[in-house]
Amino acid sequence: MARVVRFHQHGGPEVLRIEDVAIAPPARGEIQIRIKALELNRAEALMRTGTYIETPTLPSGLGLEAAGIVEAIGEGAGGFAPGDAVSIVPPISMARWPAYGELATFPAELVVKHPPALGFETAAAVWMQYLTAYGALIDVARLARAEFVVITAASSSVGLAAIQIANRIGAIPIAVTRTSIKKQALLEAGAAHVIASAEEDLQLRLEGIAGPNGVRVVLDAVGGPAFMPLTSAMAHGGILIEYGGLSPEPTPFPLFTVLSKSLILRGYRVHEIVRDPARLAAAKAFTLDGLADGALKPIIARTFPFEEIVEAHRYLESNVQFGKIVVTV
Repeated sequence: MARVVRFHQHGGPEVLRIEDVAIAPPARGEIQIRIKALELNRAEALMRTGTYIETPTLPSGLGLEAAGIVEAIGEGAGGFAPGDAVSIVPPISMARWPAYGELATFPAELVVKHPPALGFETAAAVWMQYLTAYGALIDVARLARAEFVVITAASSSVGLAAIQIANRIGAIPIAVTRTSIKKQALLEAGAAHVIASAEEDLQLRLEGIAGPNGVRVVLDAVGGPAFMPLTSAMAHGGILIEYGGLSPEPTPFPLFTVLSKSLILRGYRVHEIVRDPARLAAAKAFTLDGLADGALKPIIARTFPFEEIVEAHRYLESNVQFGKIVVTV
């Protein structure tokens, strides 16, 4: 038996329960991990409320990221030994492979021996943010040195990871946040410029920063009315990568701007990288190298004990954090 977090109905954080559950041994190709820390993502809040892209059978587990120690190894899962310190690449299905628990099982190809210098709390906060940002900016957009890149929802974990990745390759990150409250923190986190979209004219500010050539790459998690000023400030042949949908308002399609500038508007999910072994290997290598040389540094906003998982989800929904939320087990 092991303690795990499950929910028996959709709803707010209060539907989460810590329960004792019998955990099956790892199947062929799987690794079972004694969890030491896990990390919270907005996708988990969406699945808990029934608004995620995955609809689980209830009761369901939850969770996409964790770090811990190898407990047991399934047949055919080579390269690991009991006691190895590991972290988890987010699985395709968190209902099938949930991370919230004392014991969790994952496909071996998603288990990574993390650098010795990383503690479990930091290691649990690595893969979702850096794989998402790397896949969008490097794998898809081919962001290059000295190029501007616009990053909306910049104080989110993916936004902060994107700022770090842009700086690592010598690109110029322009952080977009709703108000100026987090402006100084974003500058300290590496943003070259910060725009408060609720307080400033987004298009004029972007044009003033990037000049007449515009911005080739936009990484957006918001959608909504901001599509209009964002695309208006983009370069000919630019690419806007949409990986979220935080705005409650409809997202207009800027038809004539897209036509006149030959823009690419592209949806993106981290599963693109996770499903492709070659792309995943390149993303892992980039991330591990960045962690080793110090260019990539997970920012942890707050840590909660496992027993306070409900409070941790309430904090996640408050949208006040700057960085990742970690739960220790």
